[in-house]
Amino acid sequence: MATLVVPENVSYVDDAQALQKACQGWGTDEKAIISILGHRNAAQRKQIRLAYSELFQEDLVKRLESELTGDFEKAVYRWVLDPEDRDAVLANVAIRKSGDYHVIVEIACVLSSEELLVVRRAYHARYKHSLEEDLAAHTTGDIRKVLVGLVTAFRYEGDEINTRLANSEADILHDAIKDKAFNHEEVIRILTTRSKAQLMATFNRYRDDHGSSITKDLLDEPADEFKTMLRTAIRCINDHKSIMKRFCAMPSKRLGQMRMHSLV
Repeated sequence: MATLVVPENVSYVDDAQALQKACQGWGTDEKAIISILGHRNAAQRKQIRLAYSELFQEDLVKRLESELTGDFEKAVYRWVLDPEDRDAVLANVAIRKSGDYHVIVEIACVLSSEELLVVRRAYHARYKHSLEEDLAAHTTGDIRKVLVGLVTAFRYEGDEINTRLANSEADILHDAIKDKAFNHEEVIRILTTRSKAQLMATFNRYRDDHGSSITKDLLDEPADEFKTMLRTAIRCINDHKSIMKRFCAMPSKRLGQMRMHSLV
């Protein structure tokens, strides 16, 4: 794994001015942004943001948000911001720009209840609206029910499970999928309220009792946005620890690739 090399003496004012210059004119100088932010550690990046705000009375992240797009935009957010602010911005981008709600499902299902609460507070502080308010305003029907339910959930985080409940709710989920009632209120209730440990027990019971995993049974059905979202939520809950590791490792890897490309 590559080691981040940072300069010993950093002028945060100079960095802020260079970033402001990179965002001026026709088109953004992405190489300049990478050369600065890609070679600063977390403490230095925070000081650059403070210097930028003092110099230009503008939030650096919001300026970058208006200038950047796509994967580069997401990588910069993940690299520059504290984790809770990063997730708040990514959620807002998903709501406003892409309509791709998978990132919101990942945030809601991978983070712990306390971490999700911190993200919701960061979202409110940054955008002056609640995350659930913005989701409700930009979605409808069953998708709205699932997304709002996921982001407002405060799940029990312990390891204790109820085996009898896992058995009965595995049957409920199986019957709903068999009857193609994917949006049944019980399906939404189970996925948005039960602890991750309880849900994993339920998904394991589903597989043991019915001979295939719940994600496979959903995959066998004709794809649509709602079923794809359900599968994403189930996969994130089932494998939230490994997804969290990949989620946190992506920014430095992505910016490392971009640094290399900028030198070509």
